[in-house]
Amino acid sequence: MRKLNLLIASALTAAVAFNTPEPASADMGAASNSDNTRENKQEQPTADQQKENTADRKITQKIRRAVMKDKSLSSYAHNAKIITRNGKVTLKGPVRTEKEKNVIENAATQVVGKENVTNELEVTPSK
Repeated sequence: MRKLNLLIASALTAAVAFNTPEPASADMGAASNSDNTRENKQEQPTADQQKENTADRKITQKIRRAVMKDKSLSSYAHNAKIITRNGKVTLKGPVRTEKEKNVIENAATQVVGKENVTNELEVTPSK
């Protein structure tokens, strides 16, 4: 039994030694720093910052219903992010065409007015 335990321990030690990743090359230098906290901080609202007050939720619901009702839009457009904070709407995410971008913006504009809509939708054509 002791020999078996020694054999297993040796095998595990060898497996760990041979599976150790190579050290990073010196060429990578400071650019390899994986701490990108500063780059990830955003001034613009994100979907998780949607306000939960009744007025903002109702605005988002009205816009989402109008977008979902339009069956000519792609699934990308149907899944665009609609973020409402204090009556101001931000639209984010990919859409397939400029027309889809305009349709979603118009839906939001009809609910809150042009001055309260920030359109950050990006046209990303299908490949």
